Amino acid sequence: MTDSLDVFNRGVANRNAVMGQAHVARSTAARDEFSAPLTDVAMRFCWGELWSREGLEWKTRSLVVLGMLAALDRPNEFKAHVGGALRNGATKEEIQEVLLQVVVYCGLPAGSQAFKLAKEYFAENPDVGPAPAPAP
Repeated sequence: MTDSLDVFNRGVANRNAVMGQAHVARSTAARDEFSAPLTDVAMRFCWGELWSREGLEWKTRSLVVLGMLAALDRPNEFKAHVGGALRNGATKEEIQEVLLQVVVYCGLPAGSQAFKLAKEYFAENPDVGPAPAPAP
């Protein structure tokens, strides 16, 4: 059985890799006694367990997350995950295709909002791209 601390630490590593260290540092700085249990659950279950599964590569997971966040109108998380998708190897064209799916299946307002937020992210972060491969 995997130790809970190991899962938490794997979650921290996965989140840093996907979302970028600056994003994680800002989020961690906002952690307090009240929000600590939420952070712990997110690190263990979302980032430690789900993002460690082998069933989907991270790029695919990121594109799925973008579609869901756009459909659910979660603009702050959506915008942050645009960077995650780029870090995981998704191209702007692939993100565009996902957002066109959102337009058709979730409606024009949801898709338009997602396109707007993605364009903002691209403009604010022109250098975000695939993370370098880990050293052997």
